[in-house]
Amino acid sequence: MFFNLLVPLADDFSLFNLFRFLTFRTGGAVLTAILISFILGPYLINWLKRQQPNGQPIRDDGPEGHFAKAGTPTMGGFLILVAVLSSTLLWADLTNGFVWSILLITLGFGAIGFVDDYLKLTRRNSKGLPSRVKFAAQVVIGVIATLWITHLTRMPLATSIAVPLFKDVLIDLGIFFMPMAVLVLVGASNAVNLTDGLDGLAIVPVMIAAACFGLIAYLVGNAVFSSYLLINYVPGTGELAVFCGALFGAGLGFLWYNAPPAMVFMGDTGSLSMGGALGGVSIVTKHELVLAIIGGLFVLETVSVIVQVVSFKLTGRRVFRMAPLHHHFEQKGWAESTIVIRFWIIATILALIGLSTLKLR
Repeated sequence: MFFNLLVPLADDFSLFNLFRFLTFRTGGAVLTAILISFILGPYLINWLKRQQPNGQPIRDDGPEGHFAKAGTPTMGGFLILVAVLSSTLLWADLTNGFVWSILLITLGFGAIGFVDDYLKLTRRNSKGLPSRVKFAAQVVIGVIATLWITHLTRMPLATSIAVPLFKDVLIDLGIFFMPMAVLVLVGASNAVNLTDGLDGLAIVPVMIAAACFGLIAYLVGNAVFSSYLLINYVPGTGELAVFCGALFGAGLGFLWYNAPPAMVFMGDTGSLSMGGALGGVSIVTKHELVLAIIGGLFVLETVSVIVQVVSFKLTGRRVFRMAPLHHHFEQKGWAESTIVIRFWIIATILALIGLSTLKLR
């Protein structure tokens, strides 16, 4: 909004020229999201406590240490959504279609998560929205968003996927781009959801990924930088740096309340929306495969669940003591803080590897 309102006045007020710069507006989005989180956080948490006197339902078959968290409210992801939405609307160019498509994904997946959290609370068990219904809703939103994104993207990039480390490799998937893109959106959303099992575990890797994709969006949307780095230039994607900045700031503000011992859980409202948002940005910037590296921690958590389920169904044996992977280490006796910090370190290393693909061509 600031961009659309103030830049036309820059000829009369030179100070408004600052709003032309993506870096300035991205920094503004970060600080605004943090400020909104700090201001609204206490009020929202107190309201959630009044609405949820018993807190989030704890899995009966979960680690014993989790029963001590009984009474902690969930749906804290609503705070993230408010901060991201408000900051993006204030600092982004609102004529940019990519910004609106990513907001659609974020809010759409967030709405699915909200319904899931609400059902868990009202039914007082850890099972919310039926998995088939949840998956179908995610696919519908994914299809709509993908159609919108491909319409905004020039050909042949619109239906193509770039391969990291190779400067000239662009695979045009044609009609198969749609299922691939939907898979990225739904997969990323649920991968973050599976990772959200310990205080602070998911939010920091999301912030790391958001920061990385903010940089990627800025570079991909800049003709000079993209040419120098030999990556595909996608006009208009630079504005997603503002969105990623808002997501980073909202995550940092939420971490203030989610740090151990958590005052509030993000719930599916937060995890599904943030995962979907990261998937959407990766599709727009043509870095879908790089998301699997930068978000490698989410991939590991998801793979651990798949391996566990397949192994048990085929052999009757479990590979891990409990899935997702962080629960396995809990069962091995690792302290929760140890698991969380070591997983943060892994996420940082994977993010650096993912960013290195920008230059290694």
